[in-house]
Amino acid sequence: MEKGKYYLTTPIYYPSDNLHIGHTYCTVAADSIKRYKKLQGYDVFFTTGTDEHGQKIEEKAREVGLEPKEYVDNIIVSIKALWEKLEIEYDSFIRSTDEQHEKNVQKIFKELYDKGEIYKSEYEGYYCTPCESFWTESQLGEGHTCPDCGRPTNVQKEESYFFRLSKYRDRLLKYYEDHPDFIEPESRKNEMIKNFLENLEDLSVSRSTFDWGVKVPFDEKHVVYVWIDALSCYLSAIGYGADDEKFNSFWPADVHLVGKEITRFHTIIWPAILMALDLPLPKKVFGHGWILFDNDKMSKSKGNIIYPEPIIDLYGIDALKYFLLREFSFGADGSFNREKFIRRLNSDLANDLGNLVSRTISMIEKYNDGYIPEAIEFEKVDEDLKKVATGTADKVDEAMAHFQFSVALEEIWNLIRRSNKYVDETTPWILAKDEDKRKRLDTVLYNLAESLRVVSVLISPFLSKTSISIRKSLKIKDEISWEDAKTWGLCVAGEKVKNLGVLFPRLDVEKELERLNTANQELIDQRAAEKKAWAGEAEEVAGKSEITLDDFDKLEIKVALIESVEDHPNADRLYLLNLKLGEERRVVVSNIKSKFSKEYLTGKKILVITNLKPHNFRGVFSEGMILAAEDEKGNISLATIHEDLPDGSVIC
Repeated sequence: MEKGKYYLTTPIYYPSDNLHIGHTYCTVAADSIKRYKKLQGYDVFFTTGTDEHGQKIEEKAREVGLEPKEYVDNIIVSIKALWEKLEIEYDSFIRSTDEQHEKNVQKIFKELYDKGEIYKSEYEGYYCTPCESFWTESQLGEGHTCPDCGRPTNVQKEESYFFRLSKYRDRLLKYYEDHPDFIEPESRKNEMIKNFLENLEDLSVSRSTFDWGVKVPFDEKHVVYVWIDALSCYLSAIGYGADDEKFNSFWPADVHLVGKEITRFHTIIWPAILMALDLPLPKKVFGHGWILFDNDKMSKSKGNIIYPEPIIDLYGIDALKYFLLREFSFGADGSFNREKFIRRLNSDLANDLGNLVSRTISMIEKYNDGYIPEAIEFEKVDEDLKKVATGTADKVDEAMAHFQFSVALEEIWNLIRRSNKYVDETTPWILAKDEDKRKRLDTVLYNLAESLRVVSVLISPFLSKTSISIRKSLKIKDEISWEDAKTWGLCVAGEKVKNLGVLFPRLDVEKELERLNTANQELIDQRAAEKKAWAGEAEEVAGKSEITLDDFDKLEIKVALIESVEDHPNADRLYLLNLKLGEERRVVVSNIKSKFSKEYLTGKKILVITNLKPHNFRGVFSEGMILAAEDEKGNISLATIHEDLPDGSVIC
């Protein structure tokens, strides 16, 4: 039965082409909440997306010679690919560059201006470009650094529109008092009151020193401040300005999940804007902690980034999700450690859950020809197991009310460990030796199958693929509900179980550490190469070290015929060259689109390095590199041959 609507969001992320474990953390948590609420019977809508305007994006795009929209379009492909790889079930991916959203931002800005909530003045203050934030001198760190990211700030003075944020100080404090669960965890609320609300000033909400943003509708030399733009995405994603019925059915949001560094935007600026618009406030803002790497914040400059893709490829989606949700308390910082990750997989997934699944299915196969028997003869130990099993869902509910994922999973694992203990207490292998104990053996086997069924429901929001595997093994229906975890006896006697093999193999810690480190570094190197090709950057020839004949002999250069040319599906500046090299065909990705037409290239014979390690450029593997020359003015000439040699010929 449907319980009603439930709307949750992740932050509208800055479009980074290097989403690491830290970014993954919040999205995995939100996805688990959605799955959990759906099992409970809610109609859930989950929004994520990207915040694509602002000075930072404009500068990064300029650095690589792209227009800002073209720059972010390329990045969005990789973000969506990661969420697909993680099987994230979002309902809306909102981009702040979406046409309807930009209209909404202008509408909101105009409405606030017409109400007198926005006025024009001049701003002078310390500005952090990476964080898109202004700070007072008292808020800055040592050396006038940003208190959020620690980077240097700079003094900026410009004409600006201001939102009357200061007038909402008392109203916000009263709202916090009347709604004690509005900000979680409690430490975040205390931080907001002490560090920001006590000296609340009006907020600069427009910029005129750069152009990449939503234009102020009545003053086009100004663009709307990025945080009004980004925060309003939560409204646009559910129909604001376009679908009133949908919007009214889902707003206000049940929870905004955000990183602790942007909690103030969501608990001070955002509610004040909503108050000014006479819109209901979200029911909760949860500011989660950071995932560090060996107690240090992950960053490219420090070279300590851990990417999710190698972990998924090596150990599966559920292994990564389980570790993120189980290892860390959602409201506090946690440290990712590779060895800790592997040992957690061994202890919890292989030894506990994997062992329970393997023992249960194997014993049903061995002692009852693979058929789930009927429970007939009960003892106290059976009632103890049943009590733990049917009572776990309520304990999970209690933990999930405050997004305590780690606590919820610990409660589930208490049941898993209790079930493994039940095997040792009832000793099915001894019962099987005595025909007079047949009914007792059947009861034990049924109870183990039933306990495993309950576990499969409980882990479904967190380890969905493993849950499906267990249900397939027990021949359980696809459609499940949260109430199924509170009910005993739903396994059907007479169903034949299916052995799906080892769910989580035990890992050699030292060997896996080496594999994981290697895979992560390979991805770092691959992305560096991708970015270089995508951005159109060329290495300077001058200053390169000399090579020997042996070095040159390592190169394999062949004549290639360009049979056809296609646009890269995920990158506006790149071509896909379909090459013929004798009997062989291969694809090479090249950034010569701005220099040559498809018609000019088709039919040309060019020189290609063919033994270069393949690289994935924006989702397409390139199997080689074309040779070309470029002069100081940027004119390019393709390397080719005077003689009409057949394609596939080797250059020596």
